[in-house]
Amino acid sequence: MGSAVITAVLTISVIALAAGLVLAFVSRRLPAATDAAVDRVNELLPQTQCAQCGFPGCRPYAEAIVNDGADINLCPPGGDATVQRLARLLGREAQPVAVASGSPAALAKIDESLCIGCTHCREVCPVDAIVGAQQLMHTVIASECTGCELCVERCPVDCIFMSEAA
Repeated sequence: MGSAVITAVLTISVIALAAGLVLAFVSRRLPAATDAAVDRVNELLPQTQCAQCGFPGCRPYAEAIVNDGADINLCPPGGDATVQRLARLLGREAQPVAVASGSPAALAKIDESLCIGCTHCREVCPVDAIVGAQQLMHTVIASECTGCELCVERCPVDCIFMSEAA
């Protein structure tokens, strides 16, 4: 009885090892399936991962453009230049950049009198539009801010607010 169990365990172990080796070999030899069209569209997007387009990041937005026919004008950080490049690539008509939820374009502002210098906002900013150092006040570089609002929810003292872009 004991030798039958040992033989069964060894047999299953050898089969599992062989299957693992085959899978490892195949995964290294065969490239992951990627869609070249999605890759080209994704390369044109700014890679800020701000989710202003309604998708969780630039790659999902690129997939939606190619696979589902999503509008190409939903990327405020990319601006009109990105819309023009996407239109040329995809053979679609360029349209002005859509403003999310009908609200005007906004920029982050920091109430420097309340800022504690925790750097949480800097860590989450996808375009490095916030400058400052640990334990010192921070400020937003308006020309770099995309208005993604990621910094607002990350601030522990609520010193960041959105204001209409001029």
